[in-house]
Amino acid sequence: IADRREGIGVCGWILVSISFLLVLITFPVSIWACIKVIREYERAVVFRLGRILSKKAKGPGLILILPCTDTFIKVDLRTVTCSIPPQEILTKDAVTTRVDGVVYYRIYSAVSAVANVTDVHLATFLLAQTTLRNVLGTQSLAQVLAGREEIAHSIQAILDGATEQWGIKVARVEIKDVRIPVGMQRAMAAEAEAAREARAKVVAAEGEINASKALKQASVVLAESPAGLQLRYLQALTTLAAENNSTIVFPLPINMLESLGQKNRGG
Repeated sequence: IADRREGIGVCGWILVSISFLLVLITFPVSIWACIKVIREYERAVVFRLGRILSKKAKGPGLILILPCTDTFIKVDLRTVTCSIPPQEILTKDAVTTRVDGVVYYRIYSAVSAVANVTDVHLATFLLAQTTLRNVLGTQSLAQVLAGREEIAHSIQAILDGATEQWGIKVARVEIKDVRIPVGMQRAMAAEAEAAREARAKVVAAEGEINASKALKQASVVLAESPAGLQLRYLQALTTLAAENNSTIVFPLPINMLESLGQKNRGG
């Protein structure tokens, strides 16, 4: 707001005096036109002969205005929800996306909101659209999908700085949805599936390596104890007999066959 060092002038004071006299002459009928009620969440910016009466808005409660020389504008101080429609955005890696969001803001200075901008809500809405497009245009698709919170904070900081002179405080910015083309969705799904299959093969190969190492250690232990090998055979037989009622081929140790062959030769 420009510095208001000049007053309303002599003519202005004459008009104000006449208006005040008319109020006194027509009292108490005129009191109904002079008293206005401002709600708790509202503020009134009063103009006297076209000039803002005070640098601070009036209200809440009862305010007194002169019917002939004063006018006022009510300003709602509650938080406003601004829904940004889906925007066609070309990301840094040349992928077309549709992104929408929500901006929460409120007016903290009613005088600035009235005197510095024609329509503060429309101006904030259009600025939010432009800022969303500009910020997302500098990000890649992976950054947009993974860094929504950081992008929202960046948009909030830019909007808050740009709307400060309008008396606006941006409380929060949220990215609602990011839509990408169907072909790109299929390509990303195929890429993710291939990555999962590659990881599964690596895990299976690591499991085979660990299993082979364990079998090698077991073979060393069984080689040192032939009786342990026979016990292992009996344990396998017990397991198979409990699970399936079928014919079981039980292998005999090689040393037993060799000892039988030696006995037959000696006989």
